[in-house]
Amino acid sequence: MIVTKKKPIEEILKFLGASSRIFIIGCGDCAAACKTGGEKEVIEMKAELEANGKIVTGWAIPDSPCVASQIKLQFAKNKKAVDDAEVFLVLSCGLGAQSVLENDRNKRPVYIGCDTMFGSILDATGHGFFERCAMCGECMLNITGGICPVTRCAKGLLNGPCGGSNKGKCEVDKDKDCGWILIYNRLKDLNKLDDLKKIKPAKDHSKVTRPREIILG
Repeated sequence: MIVTKKKPIEEILKFLGASSRIFIIGCGDCAAACKTGGEKEVIEMKAELEANGKIVTGWAIPDSPCVASQIKLQFAKNKKAVDDAEVFLVLSCGLGAQSVLENDRNKRPVYIGCDTMFGSILDATGHGFFERCAMCGECMLNITGGICPVTRCAKGLLNGPCGGSNKGKCEVDKDKDCGWILIYNRLKDLNKLDDLKKIKPAKDHSKVTRPREIILG
């Protein structure tokens, strides 16, 4: 789950500038869950733009705007409204906006109405978003009891706590659990405390040299 938050309408209008004819693209997956790019939010954005003198030629909400085939399908389904637009406003993460850019044959300006915050899990209530993975390219979960020290430790320490935790809480943020206490307790429950003795080398940052890509097939 990629977490986003809505940009202020003033900022969006500033970037849109003199552009008057806009096609809005939402996201039926992550942004819908975050309440930043689902149908309700797209309709609200349409109303805000029109209240500020803009013309919304149409809108679409692909399940995943980051998937090229879904963007192309929405372009085809909404051909006239898309052709009439000067620019796109995308209510999704940065991936969705860049997918729109790369799949628009006319290469029109693409503006984003959300800020991309972090990758998260979504709790059972559907309201809590919690960062759990830094997508570092070198996963350690097999030796840390399934708990990531890169994200759960405020300092990203790989070989145990810093020594500043107090009563199981982090010294950086006393409202948060110390990531390494969580790891210790989990390994204890699994009877795998010996895994703590395994020295983890420094991260190989070449594995996150950007932009990364994987070609299947």
